[in-house]
Amino acid sequence: MAKLRKNDTVVVLAGRDRGKTGKILAMLPAGKRALVEGVNFVKKHARRTRDDQQGGIIQKEAPIHVSNLAIFCKGCNRPTKIGIDVLKDGAKTRFCKKCKEVF
Repeated sequence: MAKLRKNDTVVVLAGRDRGKTGKILAMLPAGKRALVEGVNFVKKHARRTRDDQQGGIIQKEAPIHVSNLAIFCKGCNRPTKIGIDVLKDGAKTRFCKKCKEVF
């Protein structure tokens, strides 16, 4: 079970975007990376391939490694670590290790 999931609010811990928060748009488990909204922008040079398409420099988000991310707890109002609890019926839940709030 992955600790971070799509639509989680995360804080960047390292890199040029340190301190920024954003929502996870997609998880890329093969490379242990996540695509975070508004973080790690790169510029891509795109050629005009159709008449209705515009070429030029496009700015888009690039994947960032999950070790540089921490989930943002609304109860603590700060980045925190995630604990996993297994219920009696076998279901797993994620919770904040500081305030015990369930995500």
